[in-house]
Parts: sequence; structure tokens; C-alpha cells
Amino acid sequence: MTPLLLASTLNPVNSTMIATALVSIGRDLRVDATDTAWLVAILYLSASIAQPAMGRLADRYGPLWVGIAGLVITGLAGLGGALAPDFGWLLVSRLALGIGSSASYPVALTMIRYHEYRTGIPAPPGVLGAMAICGQATAAIGPTLGGLLVGVFDWRAVFAVNVPWTLLAIVLALRWLPRDRPEGVPPPARGGIDLIGMGIFAVGMTSLLLFLMRLRPDPPYALLAVAVVGFTVFCLWEMRRAAPFIDVRMIAGNPALLATYVRFAGTFISVYVILYGLTQWVEEVRGLSPAETGLILLPMSIVAVAAAAIGSRRKRMRIPLLTGLVALPIGSLGLLLLDAASPVALLVLVAGVFGVTNGLNSIGNQAALYKLVPTTHVGSASGLLRTFQYVGAIASSSLIGLAYGDRATTPGLHVLALALVALGVFLFTMTLLDRRLRDL
Repeated sequence: MTPLLLASTLNPVNSTMIATALVSIGRDLRVDATDTAWLVAILYLSASIAQPAMGRLADRYGPLWVGIAGLVITGLAGLGGALAPDFGWLLVSRLALGIGSSASYPVALTMIRYHEYRTGIPAPPGVLGAMAICGQATAAIGPTLGGLLVGVFDWRAVFAVNVPWTLLAIVLALRWLPRDRPEGVPPPARGGIDLIGMGIFAVGMTSLLLFLMRLRPDPPYALLAVAVVGFTVFCLWEMRRAAPFIDVRMIAGNPALLATYVRFAGTFISVYVILYGLTQWVEEVRGLSPAETGLILLPMSIVAVAAAAIGSRRKRMRIPLLTGLVALPIGSLGLLLLDAASPVALLVLVAGVFGVTNGLNSIGNQAALYKLVPTTHVGSASGLLRTFQYVGAIASSSLIGLAYGDRATTPGLHVLALALVALGVFLFTMTLLDRRLRDL
């Protein structure tokens, strides 16, 4: 389990660790904030496509060597970023980081399912809980770790740290993880890797994410049209394939699985609205420093980890999911109480409520997906779950931009609150009416 947890931290920590290095990168490489923002966006873009692709490769060829390949790419990308002579090189390194680190999560869930076949014993709920907690904890400490590395060394250390991290994960994986497909696992469907399907999916997903990123001031509806056409063609193509990249028929015939993807995206819309929207308001309107703002959000991370740990102990996930979705509109109503004179205690309390949503829905949706998906599709299905996370993250940034405009305001924060209340009511109702969850 240790190498799986170690490897699975690479994607979430790299997605947040760079936040505290952007100013230094811009100054050293002489680029502005608009350019450095692409270092964040390009990892989301590449990972949203690479996660299900890496998962499909794990389903097809076995998880160990796909995982090792991902670690090698991540290590080389980290080394390349540390030695980058210019911004273009650094952007390519972040692209490669997104691709390489995307292998670990779907590989880990596939490995866990294979272990069930070897032992004949279902994976303990705590194993899936450890995966969720590990991802949340490392994403939360990413900015702190990045700040420490930049302070002690410089921004290049944010990339270089991936090298020893991946080397350790490779050594442990080769030593402890099994290399063969266990008996009893259904063989993969005949046919090669669906490269055309992957390409069509990449076009649709890239167009969608770029559309979401550019809603202000003039939405690029042409990109939305390309995304709609791309995903339509993708579905038609995949339904005709014997060995599809993503089994569209399975998802369409499994409403509970589709609902799990929607819940996961919705959960991360709310999480990132708090991480970026509330923090911006706290600094610009409430007048607190970045360090004080970070301390206010710390309880949210602590509550999220604790909630995930508690939720992972349950064999059935319906109650944790519903509890987390009740917390979402409650926390959102709390945002309506905030103004420029709000006490710090109220800010901490509101952020903590969103920690309940984050923790319980992260572990609940992960466990639901694990139970809903057949063994031959665990890798690609779990990778697609992370894709929906990135869609939620980018959608949240667009929502924040639409609500705030040029700068954070209290009326804009209240618009975000009302949007999250509506989102929470929708997700709760959808989950309450999902009869399949009663058996999970």
C-alpha cells in the first residue's frame, strides 16, 4: 500500500505546490501573471485527458508497468522543470508532469481490485479511505511545501523535488507490488488501444476546458460548439468499438455511476470556490494577510481529513454522501452572513463546514465508483473520475470570475453563496432519489 499512496500524492501535490512559486517564476523568467497562470491550467488540461487514458492502459496491459512509466515521466518532467532555461521549456515540463502523475490514481485503484482477486477478501473500507485522505492532505500542504522549497532554495526546487519522490516510489513499487495479473480477472476485450477515441476525447475536453476558462469578458461559444460536436462524435465512435477507450455504453447503462461523476464535479466546484473565491474575498475585503487567510482555511483541511476518515469506516456510502451534501447548502448559507466586519471565528466555522462536504463526498464518491465499475474498467473509470474533478475546478474559477468581475466584493461573494446553495440542493435531491446507492 505504501508505494501506491506515495505515488498517488504526486498529482494533487503538484497541482497546488506551484502556487507559491508563481511570483518567483514570473520575475526570474520575465513573464507576467497571465503567462504564469498557464502553469496551473496546463496541468489541469493534460491531467484531465491523461487520467482516463492512463487508466485504460492499466486495464489493458496491467497496472504495475503503466504506473512505473508514469513515475518515470514525472521524474523526468521534474528534472526538466528544474533545469528549464526559459518559460516555454517550463510549460512543457508542467504538461509532462500532468501526464506522468495521472497514472498513479487509476493504477492504485486497479491494484487494489486485483488484490481482492488474489486474496478473495474485499478491500477494507479504510484502504479506499487512505487513498482519499492522502490526496486531500497532500493537496492541502502543497502550497506550504512549495513555499518552504522556494524559501530555502528557489522555485526550481518545486520541480526538482519530484525526482527523489518518484525514485523512491519506483524502488518500493518494484520491490513490493505484484507484477502479474491475478487468476480470475476477466481478460481485456480484444482490440488495440483506441488512439482515435483518445484523440477525439482530447479535442472535446480541451475545447470544453478552454471555454470554461474564458467566459469573461466574451465567452468563446465557438469552443463550446467544438466541445459539443467533439463529445457527440466521441460517443458515437466509442459505442461502435469492441475495446473502447471509455465504455460509453457502460456509463449510459449505469445511472448511479453517471451520478457519481456529476457529484464529484459538483463537490469540487464548491471546494475550489472556497479555496480561491473565499480566500480572495478574505484578503481584499476582510483585509487579512495571505498568512492569516491560510490559517483560516487550515481547519477546512483538517475537518476534511477527519470526515474522510470517519466516512471510510462505513460499509455503505449513502449516509456519508447525503451528510456531506447537507453540509454544502448549510455552509453556503453561512457565506451569506459574511461582510467586511465578520469575526474571524465565523470565517473559520464556515470554512470548516465545507470541510465536511469535501471529506465525506470525496471518500463517498470514490467508494461508490469502486463498487459500481467492473474490474476490467476500474482504471479508465477511476481516471475519468479525476477528469470530472478538474472540470469542477476550472468551472469554479469561471464562476468566481463571473461573480466578482475585476475584484472580490461582498455582493459577489453572496452570488457565489446562492449558486452553491442551488448546487447543493440539486446534488442532495439527485443522491436522495438514487435507489442504487441504497445497496452500496
